[in-house]
Amino acid sequence: MIIVLALALAGAVGGGVATAQAEDGRSPHERQLLFHNHSYGVLDRETADAIEHSAYLRDFANFQVRTTTGTGGQTWTGRYLMGRETYLELFGVGDLPGQDGTLGSAGLGLSTERAGDLATVTERLKDEGVAEPVGFLQTRDFGDGVPVPWFDAVLTTTTYDAFGAWAMEYRPEYFADPRGNTEPAAFPGDVGRERYLSDDYRTHLMRDVTAVHLAVTEGDLADTVPLLRAGGFTVRTVTGGVVAERGGTTVRFEAVPRGRAGLQRVEMSLNRPLKGRHVERIGNSTLTVGPGSSATWAFRDNGTR
Repeated sequence: MIIVLALALAGAVGGGVATAQAEDGRSPHERQLLFHNHSYGVLDRETADAIEHSAYLRDFANFQVRTTTGTGGQTWTGRYLMGRETYLELFGVGDLPGQDGTLGSAGLGLSTERAGDLATVTERLKDEGVAEPVGFLQTRDFGDGVPVPWFDAVLTTTTYDAFGAWAMEYRPEYFADPRGNTEPAAFPGDVGRERYLSDDYRTHLMRDVTAVHLAVTEGDLADTVPLLRAGGFTVRTVTGGVVAERGGTTVRFEAVPRGRAGLQRVEMSLNRPLKGRHVERIGNSTLTVGPGSSATWAFRDNGTR
């Protein structure tokens, strides 16, 4: 995943994580600390190029193609669909170096809404069996060569097959930089997603990501469950994997061999209901919009199956 690559460039060393099983029932923590920030997936080149040049997506969502420079000068070019609080980040094979740029690689960013909650998540991880949570600062260079602190991140491990999840908390220095185009705080300690993202979603159909279906290896899933539980998600076992609920976005993880791993499906809410149904074929993926106030984007035929 992108953050692990940056950790390697920065020379950081990660600790291990004990395997964990999902438990049915309520979350052991009353207060939700982590919320779905964004998911990303590496798709086949045909699909990634079709997404990048899609006229429909530019109308459907606040759509951007952007190159970002992070910690250690690491750069990546993603295709972004930005909502009110959540977004989707899509890559093609080879857009990221090494392991992260292979077909079926994917990631999940979970973020806090209040300053200081990441420290609580880190302590909770220890209770979930993660002996040494891996901390990391991600920076962003706006083009002047001066890195701006962007967000703090915590991972359970730096060893993975094709998928990784991390907890993150936006830094006050980033909100203070006018080039970030962020919004004023709604309350003291506001480091939330809605403040980070612009309101441009209002002029498009897409509002937010409501559900994500990811196919991951058993090892990657075992490393992810402690983070979900530490963040306050209810994690329950279902046939073939687990489902994480609570916090506005449902995430389903299907345990598969590495060759079948990847982003499978994304469900989104719309800003207004549609009477009809629109089906848009984008490369080897299918985006179905409406009827009603939802849309579904299926990637199951993107080469990972």
